[in-house]
Amino acid sequence: MKEIVVSAEHKYSVKFVDGWRDQLPAIFTQYSNHLVLAPASLRELLELETVAGISGKIYYLPDGEDQKSTTVLAGLWDLAGELNLNRDSVVIGIGGGATTDLAGFFAATWLRGVDWFAFPTSLAGMVDAAVGGKTGINTSAGKNLVGSFHSPQGVIIDSGFLKTLPERDLCAGMAEVIKCGFISDPFILELVKDYQANLDELIFRAVAVKAKVVSEDFKESHLREILNYGHTLGHAIEKREKYSLRHGEAVSIGMIFAAQLSVDLAGLDQGVLEAHRALLSMLKLPITYSRGAFEELLGFMNNDKKRRDNALRFVGLSDLATPTWLESVTTPQLKAAYERICS
Repeated sequence: MKEIVVSAEHKYSVKFVDGWRDQLPAIFTQYSNHLVLAPASLRELLELETVAGISGKIYYLPDGEDQKSTTVLAGLWDLAGELNLNRDSVVIGIGGGATTDLAGFFAATWLRGVDWFAFPTSLAGMVDAAVGGKTGINTSAGKNLVGSFHSPQGVIIDSGFLKTLPERDLCAGMAEVIKCGFISDPFILELVKDYQANLDELIFRAVAVKAKVVSEDFKESHLREILNYGHTLGHAIEKREKYSLRHGEAVSIGMIFAAQLSVDLAGLDQGVLEAHRALLSMLKLPITYSRGAFEELLGFMNNDKKRRDNALRFVGLSDLATPTWLESVTTPQLKAAYERICS
C-alpha cells in the first residue's frame, strides 16, 4: 500500500488501497459513534456492501453541488443532535468532491470540530477536493465562499471506484490532474496522453503535488494559491451555468484563460498555451466560452477569494511548472484575454 503524508494542522496519510471497505472497521473501532455521508447515487452500492453491516447511520445527500447548501448543512446539524454525536464520534464522507467538501465542513462546525475521514469516489475528489483540508459549501454569492480549514484524519483512495465512473466525469477530473502538470510536475502531461493506462500513477503524482504545496502553506497565505490555477474564471463559469457543468469542465476553460493572461502579461511562451489546448481538447473538455458572457463573469470573479485591495489577482505561469502571480489585472486586460479565447 502506497501512502503520502500531508502536514497541516496535524499530519495525516493519503492511502492508496485496493479495497476501500477493508479500511472501515479499523476506523469505526476508534470512535464511539459515527455518521457516514454519501450521495444518493451511491445508495445501492453502500446498502449492498460492507457498510450496511456495521452499526451506525448512513445519511444520503443530494447528488452533486446540490448537497453543498445551507439547507443540507442545517439538516445534518439536526441529525447530529438526534444521534448524540460527540467529540468521540467520527464523520465519514464517501463520494465525490462535493461530498467531501460538505462532510469536512459539517465535521468542522459540529462541536467546533470532530474527526472525519474522506473516501473520494471520483477522480476530481481523489486528486483535489478530498486532500488539503479545505472544506465548504456554496451560497448565492458564489462557490465555496463559506468554509473552514479542517483536515481529515485520513484519506482513502481506491481507484476501483473509477471503473464505473462515466467518461465525462473521468475527463472532468483529469482537468485537475493536468493543472498539477502545468504548475508543478510536467511529466504528468506526458502520462495524460495515455491516461487510461497511467491512471494510478497520475492520481499518485497529482496528490503528491497537492500534498507538497499544502504541507508548505496550509492556510493559503501565498504558495497554496497556485492550486487555484484556472479556478477564478472556472468558478465564475460554474456559477453562471448553475453548476450544470462539471467542475473540471469549467476549470478547463479557466486554465485556457489563465494561460492566455500569462502569455499577455507574464511572458509565457505561446507553445505552452497551445499545449493546454491540445491536452484538454484530447479529453473533449471545453476550451472556449460565450463571448457575450464577459461582463457577467467579471461580476462573479469580483467575489473571488484571492481578490485583494479591490483588485483581481490571478495565478499564472511564466514558464512550464513556474507559477507566477498576476497582480491588479485591469478590466481591459481581462477582456482582451477573454476575447482571445472565445470562439
